[in-house]
Amino acid sequence: MLKATGGEATAVALAAPPAEGAGGAFAHPGLLHTRTDLERMAAKVKAGAAPYTAGFARLTANRHAQMGWRANPQATVYRGGGSPQNYAILYNDIHAAYQNALRYHVSGEKAHADTAVAVLNAWSAKLTSIGGSADRFLAAGLYGYQFANAAELVRDHADFDLAGAKKVLLNVFSPLSESFLSDHNGAVITNYWPNWDLTAMACVLATGIFCDDRARVERVVEYFKSGAGLGAVRHAIPVVHDDGLAEWLEAGRDQGHTLLGVGLMGTVCEMAWNQGIDLYGYDDSRFLKGAQYVAKWSLGGGVPYTANTRRKGAIGGWSGSETASGVASASPAMSRPVWAMIANHYTKRRGLSATYLTRIAAKAAPEGGGGDYGPNSGGYDQLGFGTLAYTRDRSADPSAAPTPAAPEGAGAGARTRADGSPDPAETAETTGTSASAPGSGKGLAATGSEEVIGWSAAAGVTAVAGGLLLLRRRDRGRGPEQEGTRS
Repeated sequence: MLKATGGEATAVALAAPPAEGAGGAFAHPGLLHTRTDLERMAAKVKAGAAPYTAGFARLTANRHAQMGWRANPQATVYRGGGSPQNYAILYNDIHAAYQNALRYHVSGEKAHADTAVAVLNAWSAKLTSIGGSADRFLAAGLYGYQFANAAELVRDHADFDLAGAKKVLLNVFSPLSESFLSDHNGAVITNYWPNWDLTAMACVLATGIFCDDRARVERVVEYFKSGAGLGAVRHAIPVVHDDGLAEWLEAGRDQGHTLLGVGLMGTVCEMAWNQGIDLYGYDDSRFLKGAQYVAKWSLGGGVPYTANTRRKGAIGGWSGSETASGVASASPAMSRPVWAMIANHYTKRRGLSATYLTRIAAKAAPEGGGGDYGPNSGGYDQLGFGTLAYTRDRSADPSAAPTPAAPEGAGAGARTRADGSPDPAETAETTGTSASAPGSGKGLAATGSEEVIGWSAAAGVTAVAGGLLLLRRRDRGRGPEQEGTRS
């Protein structure tokens, strides 16, 4: 068996994602958290197990996680333009709904579920549109995927308006995100950095799963693999280097937006995984290599960057270009709750060694959520609480051999046990013990929101037979050429 240290090649056995939902519908709950995940959190906290207890304490201390939070729904939400600039009301309420719902599943206190339901019902009954500048697409994408995740946690509550939640996702949030993926607000395809696509992808995927709409899920899976925009994995992570790290395109912009992109891509991969679709492992685990790159850079390590010139502007209108010639500065003090989910997937579910992910996840723990990372919108871009939600024991069956791809469509790339049953690595966990905006008249794209011992030992990576993945250092050059990305 080969085992990676830093960026070296590695061969390990892979656990399979859970099977897709039966009968054409998707598994519920099945966005960022499955029922197994929720039961694991509750059992670990009840047993006083670390680090779950620290993660739960972070949740209970957050002002959004308190029962009795009162919603302030709006008919129209504006971001980046229009009046009033009221999008903060929406994201604060969504985070309150999510945090109360998550707290209910861990503690069993029904009043928290009731609070989440009241908040979500109020918004689905009143919200009819999202407006503003180009930032309206960010609002739809970010708050759409977050609304769906909060709603997924209470979809079986007797008082929850499931039909209303589906209506607001299908009629308000998802259409804007779908439009953005289709025509990018009338801009050339490279006008918008990767995180713009990724917000839209997260929203459409979450909507598709929540509403059992396979066409939407298929669209996001295909876009992730071969989309024309910069959010597709080979465009967001265009270069794989000889050391096994792969540069993140937006690292030439700034650290904050890079962390946003990594968190969003992880969100897309996790939601897909929970429906039996493996995007985490797609293209020789390209996302792992990109996340390792960003983790090393964010820890203060040196990383290479390939100069990138992208075209900007409107189709048939003004045009220009922008060059990112080197990696931006990064501060080890900057923290966002994006790492626990990604690190636990690769090191615990799949038994891979990921040194930089391990280090940065440990440094960020225990992860908080909205309200714990400053008052501005950037602190609410991720739902968070990864230490509680995604810490897991090493897979009980890392050698489970996946079958070939599932049926054509959303299952493309999906892997299940040979008999179609969920991977026992999942079911065993419950009982385990241990850009600046262009100038005047050009307002297409506002920027939006303001080598150590680690889990490689804890993951217990061992040589096994069958189901091996070799993280080859291949495709060292850029991904498929896209218009305007090179000078």
